[in-house]
Amino acid sequence: MLWIPVTIFAAFSQNLRFMLQKHLKSTGLTTTGATFARFLYSAPVIAVILLIYMRVRGVALPEISDEFWRFAIAGGIAQILATMLVVALFSERNFTVGIALKKTEVMLTALLGFVVLGEGPSALGLAAIGVGFLGVLLLSDPPKTGGTVTLTGRIFNKASVYGLGSGLLFGVSAIGYRGATLSVVADDVFLRAGLTLSLVTLFQTILMSLWLLMVNRAEIGRVLASWRVSGLVGLTSMMGSFGWFVAFALQSAAYVKALGQIELVFTFLTSYFIFREKSTWREVLGTLIIVASILLLILAI
Repeated sequence: MLWIPVTIFAAFSQNLRFMLQKHLKSTGLTTTGATFARFLYSAPVIAVILLIYMRVRGVALPEISDEFWRFAIAGGIAQILATMLVVALFSERNFTVGIALKKTEVMLTALLGFVVLGEGPSALGLAAIGVGFLGVLLLSDPPKTGGTVTLTGRIFNKASVYGLGSGLLFGVSAIGYRGATLSVVADDVFLRAGLTLSLVTLFQTILMSLWLLMVNRAEIGRVLASWRVSGLVGLTSMMGSFGWFVAFALQSAAYVKALGQIELVFTFLTSYFIFREKSTWREVLGTLIIVASILLLILAI
């Protein structure tokens, strides 16, 4: 049952990381820059910790199967895009709503499994997805601006698109990372998780560095200049990612992601005490409905 406390630790660390990224976004960094910070500052630390662990345990680098890079690259790219969408979402809605919309990843992963793998959900699973959709409708309702908001406007707006998109991509990422950790030939779960995390983070750092060099070279300098906060983003990212990777190595992605919804509790506390944000009754109700759908989905798994 080690995967349970590890998942809770990962969810807590991830909440801290998103809180810091929200702050970075508000200080002038672009969405891409705030996303790049998490990989740039965590990749070298992860590599050093992995080497120290291997030296202390006296083990060599394990072999990886041919499927490893397919899973790792798909998961890494999906995570980059998902993180960018979440950071962009913070500009549209408050911290609690942003994370709650992102948490639709559990429902979307179930739907993805049905569409791609033909793994049809049970009747209870379908009910959970339906309940979750009602919660998304409430959360996606944009703030009132004095005009009339149509049904289309309630569903298809920036906040809901960013939230649902990030949820879907995080689901793809979880499946990719689960497959990658299982593709490492080693009995040591921490070695499997650490090696996968190190290689994926290195790939993500190189990919985003090349992208920024081509489209916005000055943003790299701004990320380096904000090293105090960006470094903390990297540290919390490393803590959270290692927790997720260990959990994925121990348990199926569906169970891990379902338990990971405990992050919503940390999110409410952060939103109220740190950002001093207030949620409307509709946003609170929508979040509670999504939590209820998640509990139903856990029973259906």
